[in-house]
Amino acid sequence: MGILNFGSRGATAAAALLLSCAWPTLAAPTKRADYKHLQTTQYGDVTFGLGNLTYLANIQHPKAVLGGDCAAAATQQGSLVPFTVIFAEDEVVTGDYLKGAIASYLEGDDVFSEDFLEGLYIVHNGTSSKATLDASALGYISGLAPKHLFLDTTYDGQYSTDILITYVAAPSGSNITAGPYAASISETSVSFGAVYRLYRDSYRDFLYGTYESNDGSGSFTPVEVFNSRFWDPMIPVPSRIYSWSDSRPFAGYRVAIKDLYDMKGLITSGGSQAWAQIVEVANETAPSVQRIVDLGGVLVGKYKLAQFASGANPWEWQDEHYPFNPRGDGWLTCSASSSGGGCSIAAYDWLDFAIGSDTGSSMRRPAAVSGTYGNRPSQGLMTLNRVMPLGAATDTAGVFSRNVHSWVHFAKNWYVPEMTQDPSITGLSALLAPDTYGFPKRILYTEYLPLQNPAAEVVLQAFIRNLTAVFGMTVETFNMTATVANTSADIPKYKDLNNATSILNTMTQWQEVAQPLIETWAELYDGRFPPIDPARRSGWTAYNHTYYTQELYTEALETKRSGVDWFESEILYATPESCSESIMLWDIGTGGLPSYREQTMNNNPNDTSFLAVTPAGAGISGASLCPIYGCVDMTIPIGQVPYKSNVTLVEEMVPVTVSVIAKRGCDFMLWNMWEKLADEGVLKTIKTGRTAF
Repeated sequence: MGILNFGSRGATAAAALLLSCAWPTLAAPTKRADYKHLQTTQYGDVTFGLGNLTYLANIQHPKAVLGGDCAAAATQQGSLVPFTVIFAEDEVVTGDYLKGAIASYLEGDDVFSEDFLEGLYIVHNGTSSKATLDASALGYISGLAPKHLFLDTTYDGQYSTDILITYVAAPSGSNITAGPYAASISETSVSFGAVYRLYRDSYRDFLYGTYESNDGSGSFTPVEVFNSRFWDPMIPVPSRIYSWSDSRPFAGYRVAIKDLYDMKGLITSGGSQAWAQIVEVANETAPSVQRIVDLGGVLVGKYKLAQFASGANPWEWQDEHYPFNPRGDGWLTCSASSSGGGCSIAAYDWLDFAIGSDTGSSMRRPAAVSGTYGNRPSQGLMTLNRVMPLGAATDTAGVFSRNVHSWVHFAKNWYVPEMTQDPSITGLSALLAPDTYGFPKRILYTEYLPLQNPAAEVVLQAFIRNLTAVFGMTVETFNMTATVANTSADIPKYKDLNNATSILNTMTQWQEVAQPLIETWAELYDGRFPPIDPARRSGWTAYNHTYYTQELYTEALETKRSGVDWFESEILYATPESCSESIMLWDIGTGGLPSYREQTMNNNPNDTSFLAVTPAGAGISGASLCPIYGCVDMTIPIGQVPYKSNVTLVEEMVPVTVSVIAKRGCDFMLWNMWEKLADEGVLKTIKTGRTAF
């Protein structure tokens, strides 16, 4: 028997099946659900049902159109046939080979089912010019009882079978792969359209689903299908089998995108219906997102965000219905700007990564309350071209994940030197980000600790003990607020640095977003101010053109640069042995207490917590440290603790996280630390659903 073409992701499982199972030549006839047409979308594609599952088929731009004499097999006009495509390298294909392929599909994919065996297309991709099906293969196929059997013209011979065999051209030059398809059969050709399983976004973390148009332009198509009973968007995920033979590092990864990033063919709304009304669909994809596509990633949807990347609380959202957090009682906050990203990764096994942004806290806080891995990278590590800005000099791009090794793999392939920002945008020195194993010597336990919940602090102390044991670090109590206050007069203090950051953010968003929206809306609607959420309304209506000048912006960049240079020379600095001599630990979450999506539920300080609480004695919110000092800050889930829910009235679990800060440019050092801790069993893969662990 030749090598089975299951791909690296399916090969191990399939090989085990081959060794352990003795299959009969004939399989039992397969009971398949009937194909049910549901609707044809405005884009010409089709949604259909198979049993209790719903699918989308891209028939407008199929993966392959193959010619042949299909007159006998031609189906009724407009109808589709669920099809399975199998690539076989063997010159003689056996029943065991086919059963092994289908078994690997069933085990390794959440899109494929036996219902796609209504049609079977076997493609020869070996080196021989001729191939054949032996008697066991014909017997096995007969047991499956497909309505259609298609073979490419490499297969020769007169096969004795009751199943109609149709020969079509081999798919040379097409991008069809093994897996499930929806086929349209005419008298002279068969078209294979990629299929997507439509999952309910039951936590309503997404604005809408998306899929690749496959029209050759690199554009994307929105999914217009919703679950009317539960008001949920339907999110399309392609078969993982499609990527099994793809060697690119992100092949098959399903990725959600924050609706600040341009995707060609889609509206970038920034969470605002008013903005969506005045802008055109994007004519390019943001370079940061295009890199994901180029590396094999699949973009499955745009997720919800606080409008214009504000820090709005859940009760301040107006245009969008606030997303739901699956953790605990299901009524906890998702935090603010990248809220849909953190909560969707916590919610759905079918989603692998979510891309967000962090200006003030928008990656780290959603990661904390959802119990996922999330990062605010060093400023300048990723280009933000074609991303709606909040503060050009302070915006960053991050990624949520449930698994440490997957997170690190994604980061090391996404954050590459050619994707960094121009230093003129950040106003900082050119960024160097070495992939180093020179680990820190000290842990700085800051004034933002201990965690408010004593049970959560026990979890944190256990994590710190593991850090010191694995890396040989020492722990020191450190007060950043006092250190800043006691520096020389020429070093910017928190007041100056916060003011500089505010200027940078306010002016960027005014020039790029607020002013265009306000002026266009006034032209369209008789001088009216646009309907926007309260988080931005007061600042936009009070914007002072006389105060906010280019000179002021330049001064703010210089103040920020001065603070960063001091921080990198005196606080978190490089040594010959380490990229960052020490790391800071602090809490960006809720101290291990629940924080609810309802404002009044957070009023008991002993049992609940608001987000963005600055501890007594701290000069600024800890979330502001890296926005003003340019450093890298990662949020790490380390455990969970119980709480009595005000919603379900029973005991639930809330995630416990810690945030870790290192010197700007030391992102990969931290990721290498997390991999080491995962290898040691300290950091775990996070579960979806009510509990993270």
